[in-house]
Amino acid sequence: MTAHCGNNPYLLLTPGPLTTSRTVKEVMLADWCTWDKDYNAMVQSVRKKLVSIAVKDPEQEQNFTAVLMQGSGTFAVESVVGTVMPADGKLLIVENGAYGKRLKQIANVLKINNAVLECDETQAPDPQAVSDILDQDPEITHVAVVHCETTSGILNPIEHIAQVVKNHNKTLIVDAMSSFGGTELYVDQLQIDYMISSANKCIQGVPGFAFVIAAKKKLQRCKGQARSLSLDLYSQWAEMEVHSGKWRFTSPTHVVHAFHQALLELEQEGGVPARNRRYANNQRVLAAGMNKLGFQTMIDPDIQSPCITSFYYPSNFNFQKFYEGLKAHGFIIYPGKISKCDSFRVGTIGEVYEQDIHRFLKAVACVMNQANR
Repeated sequence: MTAHCGNNPYLLLTPGPLTTSRTVKEVMLADWCTWDKDYNAMVQSVRKKLVSIAVKDPEQEQNFTAVLMQGSGTFAVESVVGTVMPADGKLLIVENGAYGKRLKQIANVLKINNAVLECDETQAPDPQAVSDILDQDPEITHVAVVHCETTSGILNPIEHIAQVVKNHNKTLIVDAMSSFGGTELYVDQLQIDYMISSANKCIQGVPGFAFVIAAKKKLQRCKGQARSLSLDLYSQWAEMEVHSGKWRFTSPTHVVHAFHQALLELEQEGGVPARNRRYANNQRVLAAGMNKLGFQTMIDPDIQSPCITSFYYPSNFNFQKFYEGLKAHGFIIYPGKISKCDSFRVGTIGEVYEQDIHRFLKAVACVMNQANR
């Protein structure tokens, strides 16, 4: 069993939670009080840094805000859907994977009127199909789409979808859970009204909260609309604004501290463009190496994200034995999530570098050789 980043027994080749740096882990050794002014100042710093990452033109930063929300990424998605949708609104969900399906499940549980554009799990949605639905259904007020669908590893064409949505004057919600911080994506350029991500993804923090980058003018209209007390996005924002970084309910203080450190490390790396280059290189090396070992990638390279890659099972393949073999070598991967075929997934984000991918490929070769004996 190998070690990585301190005392970690495994390298997590997953789309989050993921392998974090030693320094991110170390800052969680300190305890923080939720009422302390230094802690709340840290929260405000985190919020400001998130907006600066999400906005291309610094002059546009004043038009956006960041809201932190306790819980996993799904908590933040539900807080957005449950807060921003008016009683008479209708949501169009663009769905080509499990997280699009989860958006529909959230809307149904909250009894929000919705329509779904269902697409193949291994194909990118057609922006023209989005346009056609919006032309045919004037009741639709909001559109929700997943940017990087980690079901497969597809990077959906958010630029074209955003243009269609704005041409129809609709509110745009983007689940950027597995792409924000690792892919250049700017809310001001694409006129995204609500963009959602999580602490334990490409920023390389740990699980415990998620966040929303919101257009201030849109969010200010949502007072009193929330269908939940704890997931009221507007009230959470108002509390942080009025009380300078204070959360309404107990916040994950250690996680916030770790995330603040992770943001500093993102800056030290060279920001999102530099991190994207590292992740994209990881993915290219992985795909090429796995292909040489007889594994076929599922997604077309033109729409493949740098986050996670899906591979078809080869013939006579036992995933559980493969998984356990890699775990014994110090690597954790993900099972497949595509419904129509057998596959598994390997993540390339987090504190992971090209040399780690080469080590992983050697482990794959070893495990496969043992399986074929």
